[in-house]
Amino acid sequence: MRLRDLAGDEFRTLKEQLGGEVGDLAITGLSADSRKIASGMLFVAVAGTKADGAAYAADAVARGAVAVVAGHAIEADVPVFTVSNPRRFLALAAARFYGAQPATMVAVTGTAGKTSVASFTRQIWAEAGHPAAQIGTTGVVSPSRNDYGSLTTPDPVALHKLLAELAAEGVTHAAMEASSHGLDQCRLDGVRLSAAAFTNLGRDHMDYHPTVEEYMAAKMRLFDTLLPKGSPAVIFADDPWSAEAIRVARAAGHDVRTVGRNGDFLTLKRVEHLRHKQVAEVHFGDEIHEVHIPLAGDFQVANALVAAGLAISTGVPVATAMKALEKLQGAAGRLELVAHTVGGALAYVDYAHKPDALENVLNSVRPFTTGRVIVVFGCGGDRDRGKRPIMGEIACRLADVVIVTDDNPRSEVASEIRAEIMAAAPTATEIGDRAAAIRHAVTMLNSGDTLIVAGKGHEEGQTVGDVTLPFSDHAELRKALEELGH
Repeated sequence: MRLRDLAGDEFRTLKEQLGGEVGDLAITGLSADSRKIASGMLFVAVAGTKADGAAYAADAVARGAVAVVAGHAIEADVPVFTVSNPRRFLALAAARFYGAQPATMVAVTGTAGKTSVASFTRQIWAEAGHPAAQIGTTGVVSPSRNDYGSLTTPDPVALHKLLAELAAEGVTHAAMEASSHGLDQCRLDGVRLSAAAFTNLGRDHMDYHPTVEEYMAAKMRLFDTLLPKGSPAVIFADDPWSAEAIRVARAAGHDVRTVGRNGDFLTLKRVEHLRHKQVAEVHFGDEIHEVHIPLAGDFQVANALVAAGLAISTGVPVATAMKALEKLQGAAGRLELVAHTVGGALAYVDYAHKPDALENVLNSVRPFTTGRVIVVFGCGGDRDRGKRPIMGEIACRLADVVIVTDDNPRSEVASEIRAEIMAAAPTATEIGDRAAAIRHAVTMLNSGDTLIVAGKGHEEGQTVGDVTLPFSDHAELRKALEELGH
């Protein structure tokens, strides 16, 4: 591909800066990581939180870069093209370079529920006969692959390469998670969206966003910048931040479709909580649907309605979508029932690692718990410290037994993280070793109890310092249940 083709709307500026002949440069690939540069590639110097990519331009050129794009003038032995927003340029250029993507793309943002909504939307599409995929925190799932991942929203080069691969595989529908980081850093720019959704907003990423208002504004970029005008915007109507999401989406000229108890597109009229499922009465206009959702928790009903809203908004018949909700499988590590004991206790793994999510999951299991609610959780290092005492207070208020343990300490001292949680959790037990904490919780299980191991969900490792050690809450929970004869 020629540089002029990658530049797109910026070509005129490119021509003015470097002359028209530079646009004829053949480009074999592009990257913002100088270590990934090979002969003939374009290096895009992106300013990060810790370093300016411009500092690595010389390394990129030495590795074979034939041109550099930067946010300011730099010295290099190849043409340097300056743009106002290198991150956005990278995303749009990646979209042009890889070209193809599934014809129907949707994105969902919000603090909690993104993974479940993406998964549920994929499942509804599949039930309707569409080759479908999901992209997000748990990785990539499509008809031919199930790849574990680590980033909620991949970097734009990896993302557009993946979308092209999915399209080549025959995937026509794909649902992806849109994190505040990904939106703020323009990672989704260039994705051709058919619809978008908002779930909720709670405390998260306060180590990145200065205020909750700026956190919300980053998420709203999905509606005010990326979603084409007039497209369906599916918004959960029952969150304190729903009104703001509705305002932004309407101001951007979108077709706003709200779901939930206060929703006007899919209206939740009634929910009956049973131990292994929920029965929901959902109204669509004059139609009334009784839906048996095989998952626990009010928040899963909310996620299911958002997913149904996206599926219906992208062509799935309402009856088909409602029927598909009765076959849903929960996303990995999202209030996932790992086992139930011989005595009748239930053991779940959940990804809840922020205050609202922990509160939601503990409230969700209470209606069907005849015994005690037991929770094992910790907080990650090098992340928002302010949430630690908040989560400690929530756990002690809503659970009967609380065990505070390690999550991913990263570069922090694990005992100091636990101390910040314990300061607001005077009745909790502290067991730093996560496997030992899970085992201790299992020893306490009696008939009717519900155990929640929270914080890591689908993760398959525990990061201590700069090393990620193999660790699975699922595996440790099953191991303890088996060894203790439960």
